[in-house]
Amino acid sequence: MELRIINKSNNPLPRYESAQAAGMDIRCNISEPVTLQPLQRKLIPTGLFIELPAGYEAQIRPRSGMALKRGLTVLNTPGTIDADYRGEIGVILVNLGSEPQTIEPGERICQMVIARHEQPQIIEVSQLSDTERGAGGFGHSGNK
Repeated sequence: MELRIINKSNNPLPRYESAQAAGMDIRCNISEPVTLQPLQRKLIPTGLFIELPAGYEAQIRPRSGMALKRGLTVLNTPGTIDADYRGEIGVILVNLGSEPQTIEPGERICQMVIARHEQPQIIEVSQLSDTERGAGGFGHSGNK
């Protein structure tokens, strides 16, 4: 599979930081630092435009180190980029920490995972098949 990318930023192309990484790191495309106050959110540009094959999506996810150490995360995680979208990738970052956090130009702000998906045929029915679990959810299996 190929991922076609237009890079209008001054950053290198996204890349996998280890041989078995599922997500490639994405950098911000900002000309000066951006500070997020606690609970503030902001759309951060990347300067990247992608072309995915039909049947694939790109998922935008937080970087675990940023979330743990700084309280910065992707607000609509995972954000979905559809195969027919051709606009710039923007990342909605939110500061869930108690201190202001500054994002520096070129900083790695999220990761992007490419995943297959299907669009099922939707069939309206009046009843679903039975299972042992049934409708149990939200703690149904208990704490073990």
